[in-house]
Amino acid sequence: MLYQRLPRLLADLALGRGDGRHPRLMRALGGVKLLVLDDWGLEPLGAEQRRDLLDIVEERYGRGATLITSQLPVDRWHDVIGDPTLADAILDRLIHNAHRIQLRGESLRKRLHERSAA
Repeated sequence: MLYQRLPRLLADLALGRGDGRHPRLMRALGGVKLLVLDDWGLEPLGAEQRRDLLDIVEERYGRGATLITSQLPVDRWHDVIGDPTLADAILDRLIHNAHRIQLRGESLRKRLHERSAA
């Protein structure tokens, strides 16, 4: 299993392009059994970020599980990705065999903070 905050992962991949680590990072992402991408949709994706994300989900499709966490409703993911063609391709690979779990209730962080304050 590999846990990554999506904004940090995309920044690391951009840096990896400059220092030669990009292919190694992409292979590592494709090879784990479970990739957890946290904080999906915090900001719109740029062109390189969209391509990286497509490469990641394409490499993982049918090979490993990808778990995405987001506070952004799924019906707004297309807008955050940006380019309609790439958004369709990325979401098709993610949603095709997806199990969607929508959580309700208060934030765990908020409850933990209230307990520690008491």
